[in-house]
Amino acid sequence: MKFIDEAKIEVIAGDGGNGCASFCREKFRPFGGPDGGDGGKGGSIWAVADRNINTLVDFRFSKMHKARNGEAGRGADCYGKGADDIHLRMPVGTLIVDNGSGEIIADLTEHGQIELLAKGGEGGWGNIHFKSSTNRAPRQKGEGKEGERRELRLELKVLADVGLLGMPNAGKSTFISAVSNARPKIADYPFTTLHPNLGVVRVSHEKSFVIADIPGLIEGASEGAGLGHQFLRHLQRTGLLLHIVDLAPFETNVDPVKEAKALVKELKKYDESLVDKPRWLVLNKLDMVPDEERKKIVKDFVKRFGWKGPVFEISALNHNGCPELVNAIYQHLDEKKRTEIRAEETQMTEEARGISSIDPDDPRFKILD
Repeated sequence: MKFIDEAKIEVIAGDGGNGCASFCREKFRPFGGPDGGDGGKGGSIWAVADRNINTLVDFRFSKMHKARNGEAGRGADCYGKGADDIHLRMPVGTLIVDNGSGEIIADLTEHGQIELLAKGGEGGWGNIHFKSSTNRAPRQKGEGKEGERRELRLELKVLADVGLLGMPNAGKSTFISAVSNARPKIADYPFTTLHPNLGVVRVSHEKSFVIADIPGLIEGASEGAGLGHQFLRHLQRTGLLLHIVDLAPFETNVDPVKEAKALVKELKKYDESLVDKPRWLVLNKLDMVPDEERKKIVKDFVKRFGWKGPVFEISALNHNGCPELVNAIYQHLDEKKRTEIRAEETQMTEEARGISSIDPDDPRFKILD
């Protein structure tokens, strides 16, 4: 199935039904009075996050979603039937944005999450609501309200713990296939990867994390060169970025340092927050570098690149260095998760202390006799 991560749709909620102005005309009830019922509520449109859906392909071909209107009220105190709501199932990680105002309507981050996209109109009142001691025979009735109508833009941002970043042919697809269950297309030409790939990396039976591979970036991507920036959104939710660099390019005139700096520059143009994310340097294809020159080439690259963070030397083709990198990633993610849990526990403790620190002598809390 083709990976679809963007779509534009229009959602139209149903209108409320009109109220009814009616009077009782039954035998032996000469003064039955008003008996017009209310109109039914129009159908609303909801978004539901579903982990069993991977792309937005259904919304690429089905662009308009319209709910039914509520039924009008009738006599004999009969209320109109409300229309059924429409539930649109979307992948977990979908960002829903109002296409006109740019307002974020919903961010589906958990399975089963439900968000309102367009509210159905309320039904109008029947004349039974307008009767009073001075108005015994009201002929007023309420009109049903219109349902909301919106044009929405759907953006899918895959949920992964780790994101792979690199130039075309840096070995990202080979790496993700070496450490996970993902099987992306691998070939000896640029832009083999045309859409994001997700893989589950199993460290042990009960320890795992998710890794995402996106198409490679090249210099000038912000101007649309290559595949542009269109897939970088999938790295925004990741907790760690692996910058994979090819230390043994096919062409001798290619400078890995220049390519690495150009990639960081393109990253800044797209989103400054991506540059601030934890990022590790992964030097790949070291199996193609002679053993006696490997240490010198790695040291020269790190110095010229000006890198001061973690550095890992691997060969994704023969899996050298991959187990050590996977273990380090899991330890980093596990420590980050523990830190977040401790922070939440500290916050809950402080809130509990704030509640228990009420001064009993405060006159606002004294019991009145």
